[in-house]
Amino acid sequence: MIASPSSSAGAEEPLDPFALVLDAAVRANRYRRGFSARPVFPGPEAVAALNGFSTELAPQPMGAAAMLEQLDRLGSPAAVVTNGGRYFGFVNGGTDPSAQAAAILAGAWDQNAALPVMSPVAAHLDALAAGWICSLLGLPAGATATFCGGATIANLTGILAGRDALLSRLGWNVDAQGLNGAPRLRVVTSAEVHISVLKALRVAGFGRDDITFVPTDACGRMVASAVPELDVQTLVILQAGNVNTGHSDPFELLIGPAQQAGAWVHIDGAFGLWAAVAPGRRAQVTGVEQADSWASDGHKWLNVAYDCGIAICARAEDLRRSLATDAAYVASEAERATMHLSLQMSQRARGVEMWAMLVGRGRDGLAAMVEDSCRHAEHLAAILSAAGVQILAPVVLNQALAHFGDDASTDAVIEAVQREGTCWVGATAWQGRRAMRLSVSDHATTRSDIEAAAAAIVRAWAEVRAARPAPPAVLTGEVSSDDPRTTLPARTARS
Repeated sequence: MIASPSSSAGAEEPLDPFALVLDAAVRANRYRRGFSARPVFPGPEAVAALNGFSTELAPQPMGAAAMLEQLDRLGSPAAVVTNGGRYFGFVNGGTDPSAQAAAILAGAWDQNAALPVMSPVAAHLDALAAGWICSLLGLPAGATATFCGGATIANLTGILAGRDALLSRLGWNVDAQGLNGAPRLRVVTSAEVHISVLKALRVAGFGRDDITFVPTDACGRMVASAVPELDVQTLVILQAGNVNTGHSDPFELLIGPAQQAGAWVHIDGAFGLWAAVAPGRRAQVTGVEQADSWASDGHKWLNVAYDCGIAICARAEDLRRSLATDAAYVASEAERATMHLSLQMSQRARGVEMWAMLVGRGRDGLAAMVEDSCRHAEHLAAILSAAGVQILAPVVLNQALAHFGDDASTDAVIEAVQREGTCWVGATAWQGRRAMRLSVSDHATTRSDIEAAAAAIVRAWAEVRAARPAPPAVLTGEVSSDDPRTTLPARTARS
């Protein structure tokens, strides 16, 4: 029984759960309709108001209605508007309306998707969505996808499957023998590998000394000619969609030779894999279907609510070797029992929201969503370039990198844009220089949003330049450190 706001300490009154859910829906709708009237990032007053949440848990119930009112009043103004079309700081997708609606209904269902017997509807929609994803990405027949908490877990899933498959080929059974004394494996990956892969490798038992980092080119792509000799004890990890530039490793040059050598090839493609669904971008990931495993996210470019990762293996038995469990009470003869394909046992029915998004958009709508993001990123980069901003890498997907003359100015522009509130952008470092990272990942973004964001960025740069003192005159004939012609040592330039 939930106490109402007016309940006394000794008496509780039943609360109508239907009224509570409707109240939540009304508040959610009001929040979404208010995007245009507020900054993307909450102001200091809204953040300070979070102190209105009590730090002590009271002995008596607040009441569900009063709780919801407080959550909305204090929490909504302090939320970051990631789904309003002008959030470009991280690769955070907004929420597709179909997926959001399905999440509300699925939340009421409260299904555990671990086994088909736990939820026939969750199992059915999970299987449909997983199969469609493999088809959309052009992966081979027999490829099996499973949903998880995000690309870090998806990468870990693929790495575990690859580790155990390689050891199995060498006659070592990890399930029976563990890892102590196992043949030593090595990892070959890009110098631009995403940090989620490094975390996953550590959890899977690989240390930095086990990893060979291959140099990359000016766009962050692995240099094929620099890849060392591979063998049957090698796990190769490639990247679809560099987190800064959007460029992908040259899969056609790398995957075939790796597999001929007996290596396992895993692709980290949190967002970049989805270039495969847009005809105009598909060439960016040509050859990706030849790999052994893949990792991606649904909560990035697919705009499904957090959290939703996707792990895929070319052969389902490789997933089961690493992740299936053995207990009588969870035994299942079903071909697809997700707890035997993933790290989690109990798990929410992520496939429901993914199914809803895919059905709501269809193949053509999904392709258009990906293509629109790429064109928006190109348009944003073009406006900034025309204003004199340096774009550090060609825009090929939804990522753009901007530099504003020097590192100090770049950081100052980023700070000014974040403070002003028209849009929100992120900071990064790229090949020794500070950069503004612009990620266009929200289906709600329009051309008008891009132009408003570009105008705000250009204004911020003008303000930064106006506020900075002119460099001192050079009287000795020497080149000053502020002169753009100066080439600083790499260590100094990064500091």
